[in-house]
Amino acid sequence: MHRWAYPRAAMNWAGAVAVLVANLVISPSALADGWKEFGFRKQGGRHNTSEAVLGPGNVGQLQLAWHGATTGNIEFSSPAVANGVAYVGSLDDSLYAFDATTGAPLWSLNTGGKIESSPAVFNGAVYFESRDSGTFYAVDAQTGAIRWIASLHAPTSSPVVANGVLYVGTAYGLDAVNPATGALIWQTKKVGSLNSSPAVANGLVFVGSVAKKKIFAVNAATGAIAWTAGSGGASVWSSAAVANGVVYIGSNDRKLHALDALTGTTLWTQTTGSTIYSTPAIAYGKVYVGSRDFKLYALNAHTGAIQWTATTGGLVDSSPAVANGVVYVGSDDGNIYAYDAHSGVLLWNAATGGGVASSPTVVNAKVYVGSWDGSLYAYALP
Repeated sequence: MHRWAYPRAAMNWAGAVAVLVANLVISPSALADGWKEFGFRKQGGRHNTSEAVLGPGNVGQLQLAWHGATTGNIEFSSPAVANGVAYVGSLDDSLYAFDATTGAPLWSLNTGGKIESSPAVFNGAVYFESRDSGTFYAVDAQTGAIRWIASLHAPTSSPVVANGVLYVGTAYGLDAVNPATGALIWQTKKVGSLNSSPAVANGLVFVGSVAKKKIFAVNAATGAIAWTAGSGGASVWSSAAVANGVVYIGSNDRKLHALDALTGTTLWTQTTGSTIYSTPAIAYGKVYVGSRDFKLYALNAHTGAIQWTATTGGLVDSSPAVANGVVYVGSDDGNIYAYDAHSGVLLWNAATGGGVASSPTVVNAKVYVGSWDGSLYAYALP
């Protein structure tokens, strides 16, 4: 929202407009408060509706603002940005915090295990999994000091916090955790091994299963299974996104599935040229998703009809991000791309030093993404 300073004296309309413009003040609430978790919102969808600076008219001018180095590869971990800090995990066993404006390193925490998924920020803490004998961490967002460590049956997914509960997928199922203490609230093993990150909407948690080769809706309060849906007999690595009563999720059967969120009934499927690890983004009546056939797809959200495709030079395991008419995605060819969200026209791309399976974060006029070269990149207008 904007805060306007109105003059007390009467004046003509032209003078009023001049004074209003001169006294325009953008309140802090006009800025997005960050991209705090993998899906942007608890229900996923990866669409930042608050971004108002970067758009189709200027995204081609993006330049490298900074890159922060880790000592390992940044694989699938995607940056979380909150309160002026960018957080990302690395295969060097550490979580890193960088100044989101300058790239200056603020702190890092070595956990003794690879960090493959994306962190989430909530109430001054950063939550993330580590492959160090299957533990989950909560650390102070400003200092990196450990608040608690919990053994959560080998956590494997990016966490999401919804309605005061933290949900995370593990090698044995889905866990619900008290974010203040790390205490386990409930666990269900019925969903099998998960790499899919939870999406939460209307009292349900949606995940795809690697082991069970199905898509599950779980009661968010109890962990009881609400419904299951097939995925073509294939494992599900993609995470769900929920919008307008529909669950969208990719599968190793090469298809994007659209399911009724209340019943699990299949509404439509659309076949791509290869496996879908990418998580869909939803905006403008379209669903955007990457495939291992080197393409980014834009599909009609209601019918699944292909609206356009864009071809990169490598696998598109990265999950697209949408902001202000632009869709951003990484590719195994080492580039991050920006396309017009409506037409699919290429607007911009930039090369990193390695493959980009990390998913972009677009917030406060910057684009952040990790690379297999071990760096977190930030791009901004000159």
